[in-house]
Amino acid sequence: MTDETELDFDDLERRMDGAVSALKSEFAGLRTGRASASLLDPISVDAYGSQMPINQVGTVSVPEARMITVQVWDKSMVSAVEKAIQNSGLGINPATDGQLIRLPIPELNEERRTELTKVASKYAEQARIAARNVRRDGMDKLKSLEKNGHMSEDEHKIWADEIQSLTDRIIKDIDESLEAKQSEIMQV
Repeated sequence: MTDETELDFDDLERRMDGAVSALKSEFAGLRTGRASASLLDPISVDAYGSQMPINQVGTVSVPEARMITVQVWDKSMVSAVEKAIQNSGLGINPATDGQLIRLPIPELNEERRTELTKVASKYAEQARIAARNVRRDGMDKLKSLEKNGHMSEDEHKIWADEIQSLTDRIIKDIDESLEAKQSEIMQV
């Protein structure tokens, strides 16, 4: 943590970049009708007495555009992995063949695509709010520094412009990510 007499611009930038990377990981979990190994990231399996990510009990791969496979390493874990996938709410029905679990990704209908674009918009708005909150923290810090005599009015103006341009860049990045995800979702 920096002392109370200076602004940590790098920290503000790191926090805003964190909002963007959180958004991108949220987007990775949105199903687009195309197979993606990251679709299974939020799923955890009850294995060996604890909850484990699915990629720690088997190899997750995408052999074709509409198929995800999970090669489970331990034969005794196959049913637990299958159950975790069924209970995940992803709407995917696993087909088991020995230790290989196939997950066919069904086509999305128009209604579901529209619903997913709304979810993506909601995620993007949360990221914008997070970036604006970081901007507000930075601006409050500037006001405090100027009020306490640690910064001149001119320095305050320069730093405020820097924070605003950083915020604008992050918001633009969020909007571009949203646009790309929405077009990916709506692509038939």
